[in-house]
Order: sequence, then C-alpha cells, then structure tokens
Amino acid sequence: MPSVHHAALRNIDPEKLYRIVALRTDVFVFEQGITSDPELDGRDLEPTTELFWTEDGGEIVATLRVLADEDGTHIGRVATARHARGRGFAGGLIEAALATCPGPVDISAQAYLENWYGRFGFERTGPNYIEAGIDHVPMRRAARPVSPAVREGTGPR
Repeated sequence: MPSVHHAALRNIDPEKLYRIVALRTDVFVFEQGITSDPELDGRDLEPTTELFWTEDGGEIVATLRVLADEDGTHIGRVATARHARGRGFAGGLIEAALATCPGPVDISAQAYLENWYGRFGFERTGPNYIEAGIDHVPMRRAARPVSPAVREGTGPR
C-alpha cells in the first residue's frame, strides 16, 4: 500500500533523502535533459522547505517540495518514477501538500500539465514562458482552509 510522507530535510533519513534526490535527478536531468539549472539549488536546505514523497513497496516513486517564499508558498520539483506514472502518486502528493497550505499556492507548471494541475484548483496567472528549455505556465491555487488534522500534526504523512 502506498504511503505519503513529508518532513524538512534535516528530519529525513539519509537513505530516503538519497532516493528522493536520485528520483529528481533521473526525471529532470536524465529524462528531461535539464542541465541549465542545478538540481541541488540549496532550496531544500531552507528550514521552511518541506519535502513530500510517496513510497510503494519500500521504493520512493514520487516526490515534490513545498517552498515558503517571501511572496507565498510554491510547489516545485514534482517528479514521478517513469514506471510508476499514471497510478495517482503525484496527485496524492499534490493533495497532501495542499492540505498543509492555508494560503494561496503557486506552481510553475510544465505547460502540457496545465489541465492536470487544474484538477487541484490551480488556475493560469500569466502567459507561457520558457524555463530550463521547457514550456511552462504560471499557476496559482487560491487560499483554502487547512484541515484540523493537518494543523494538529495528525494529517497526511
């Protein structure tokens, strides 16, 4: 049974952290060829950053991160292992991450995923742009209440 987890980097077991970074590298560097922006950009080290991941049979199959920026909350680095795509892992992570975010949430979506992110309440906020050689669209999900279970630390993990 898949399980969703989240924690600040300092609270993640080193082996799990290694597997999270390996998955992101496989997707963004090896599959998508993104070499213009470093995968390890220092943002994971920020004390307010939360990493989310899904494990299935002990394997990390999907991940994302939630950044707290000066201008709000941002979800990024959404990645799913190639063999695990189409099984709802990324959607489950998006829902778990959004459940922890009371304010508006921004995302720089790859343009072909605009409708997919729309399922979670994200709406386009501007024109398409190129980031790391890939067509992107800025999107935002309006503020929503955080569930009491998440606020008390008993929500999705």
